[in-house]
Amino acid sequence: MAARICLITAGGAGMFCGSCMQDNTLVRSLRMAGADAVLIPTYTPIRVDEENASASRVFLGGINVYLDSCLPGWRWIPRCFRSWLDRPAVVSLLAGMSSSTSASQLGPLTVDMLRGPEGPQRAELHELCQFVVRDQRPDVVVLSNALISGVLPALREYGWSGRTVCLIQGDDVFLRDLPDPWRSEAIERIATNCRTVDTFCSHSDRYAQSMSQYLGLPRDRFCCIPLQIDDCADEWLTEPEARSSEVTVGYFARICPEKGAFRLLDAAERVLPQRAELRIHLAGFLPGLHEKTFLRKLDLLQQMFGERVRYLGSPSGREDKFRCLSRFDWLCVPAPYEEPKGLYVLEAALAGVRSILPRHGAFPERISELQSGILFSADSNAELDAAILNADSGFASDDRTELRRRCLARFGMAATGGGVLDVLTSPQKC
Repeated sequence: MAARICLITAGGAGMFCGSCMQDNTLVRSLRMAGADAVLIPTYTPIRVDEENASASRVFLGGINVYLDSCLPGWRWIPRCFRSWLDRPAVVSLLAGMSSSTSASQLGPLTVDMLRGPEGPQRAELHELCQFVVRDQRPDVVVLSNALISGVLPALREYGWSGRTVCLIQGDDVFLRDLPDPWRSEAIERIATNCRTVDTFCSHSDRYAQSMSQYLGLPRDRFCCIPLQIDDCADEWLTEPEARSSEVTVGYFARICPEKGAFRLLDAAERVLPQRAELRIHLAGFLPGLHEKTFLRKLDLLQQMFGERVRYLGSPSGREDKFRCLSRFDWLCVPAPYEEPKGLYVLEAALAGVRSILPRHGAFPERISELQSGILFSADSNAELDAAILNADSGFASDDRTELRRRCLARFGMAATGGGVLDVLTSPQKC
């Protein structure tokens, strides 16, 4: 009988979220490997640019979860009068407002969710546990991150005794932005909730080591599993124009300080006067929280350098994304924090584009696995500038094809699904 796996993910509030997209790809690859896998969204519906494998219902609806914590007495209102707020269309409509909210404002809500059935979201957790334990009856429950580990004590109340896996893929970025005492309490509750987790999975050995220390989780229960990526149609990939003269260094990630968007704009101001054929193009979701600062800086650079600096917006789908990526000569995401995944590095490689990346987090592993790219010292602007200034005009077509082949051989869904399924279902496979 096929293994029954429930992966509980957290929606990205209307934006393309790397963790949501990776969770979606993981479920699809597990199905390819023969598992009976279901993706269960919480807070908001997920938004992906490939086949959506998630259930149509959203649990722990973000609006009710927020009001449970912030509005005294809200949780005592009968569910029949507030369940309409959990409808995916309603949640999606209001989710965009969260892009203007930083983690620093969400301390009490974060701790409430980690309190699990002891917190004000008990009714919402009851519905999720009923669906998972009684309706789905899985062999394995996988959590998308440790921040939703408040689900675990609720599952145990329902008699859950199966295997539990927790993915660790960026929890620290959110936690480090929380002010104390909320951050310290959140970390303490994560450690308590995760005592019964059988396996923690990371996409990077270095990140696994860092997070086991940061969250106080046992290192011997960590496994490293590969990132997974879907293929894309060849006709979406476009050879960059004027390859022999212009060199386009592109950024493709969420527009925010932690991904390095503002650092690249600062670098553009330093390097563009030194090399006339150089172009800096940025693309990705622009949260309201950073919109004003980003657009002001972009406008100043465009006054200085014209169309040599451009913001291409956020592509609406997979086809637009790969058309955009394939026009870059290099991808540069100079993230100051230790990236746990680097999914955009694989997407660029699938388009035949090499990367310029800081030497920390998962990036050295991604460069080694792809056998392509440049690393610079994470805290050195001089090395970042030198890497950009020395970037050539890119690969020949045959080289791009070879990079794409290596990417799919190492990270493609068909190549990785079986091995990941073994890790999720068999602890000895770590």
